[in-house]
Amino acid sequence: MKRILMLMGMCALVCHTSCTSSNGEEKKEHEATFLVSSPVKMDTTLTKDYVSQVHSIRHIELRAQEKGYLQKIFVDEGQFVKKGQLLFQIMPNLYEAELKKAQAEASFATIEYQNTKSLTDRNIVSPNELAMAKAKLDKAKADVSLANVHLQFTEIRAPFDGIIDRFHVRLGSLVDEGELLTELSDNSKMWVYYNVPEAEYLNYQALEKKDDDVKVNLLMANNHLFKYPGVVETIVADFNHETGNISFRATFPNPEGLLRHGETGNVRMNIPLKNALLIPQKTTFEVLEKKYVYVVDKDNMLRSREITIAAEMPHIYAVEKGLEEDDKILLEGLRLVRENEKIHTTFVEPGKVMSQLELYAE
Repeated sequence: MKRILMLMGMCALVCHTSCTSSNGEEKKEHEATFLVSSPVKMDTTLTKDYVSQVHSIRHIELRAQEKGYLQKIFVDEGQFVKKGQLLFQIMPNLYEAELKKAQAEASFATIEYQNTKSLTDRNIVSPNELAMAKAKLDKAKADVSLANVHLQFTEIRAPFDGIIDRFHVRLGSLVDEGELLTELSDNSKMWVYYNVPEAEYLNYQALEKKDDDVKVNLLMANNHLFKYPGVVETIVADFNHETGNISFRATFPNPEGLLRHGETGNVRMNIPLKNALLIPQKTTFEVLEKKYVYVVDKDNMLRSREITIAAEMPHIYAVEKGLEEDDKILLEGLRLVRENEKIHTTFVEPGKVMSQLELYAE
């Protein structure tokens, strides 16, 4: 009997020790310390890409101004041409004949006018007949000028320096008046158009320095930056009501001729953010496509709070609403805690937190 009592006592002692150890470990687990910090309010710059289209500063269609057979082509596709250079020749025979006919009629009208004037000076014919002869001469001279213009229209010349596009007709083709022959592009400078949402446009207008040029860069289709920066020179008049965007136009120098009309790319623009409220992206979690953070209240209780993101940067969110500068947010261990849980915290200075992230700020 004494042996049984001793065994029961030892079991009770072991049980008590085990329970005490288990409660201690559970208490220790619940007393885990979590890092918290606060949002940072500061000026920063958001780098954003906008899909863009590249246009020549001058890009026109070259069309036939007279009907006829295309007799000569003096240039090739892709060739650089100078202003005034002869490009195409439409068979001029008919227009040369019309010019000679008009010149002959003008010569006849000149002789007739001179004879009539001589007779008028001697009072043989009336001044009215002289006026009619003068009008006939003027008409003949006008016909000469018109025939000369038609003849000149058989020569298509470059209106400015540029690059010839592909031909839409071939040598010997019968072309009608107004028929498209080719296009001509002045690529000395390029206009790059890109669409900006209304909210960003308003921010741009509010923060723009009127005395300074706003510079942008062009990310080309091969994912390389174009070596020459551009300048935002104009904003179009109206918003697109279907998309809510407005078009910006940046001008890029193109001294090496790398950019061509019709290219695509992305305009990379630095957008200043004044007094932005910044938090690390890792402090957020999503529920049904909405962003949340855990806020620690004065009693060290966790409360989830929905936030609205104003802008996204590498590892950083700029918060539009949902947080204040003096709020304390959970930095790590978001999956180890739950709503309304009381935790032990260690506060980390916001500046130290941000210094460990890739932050591009002014």
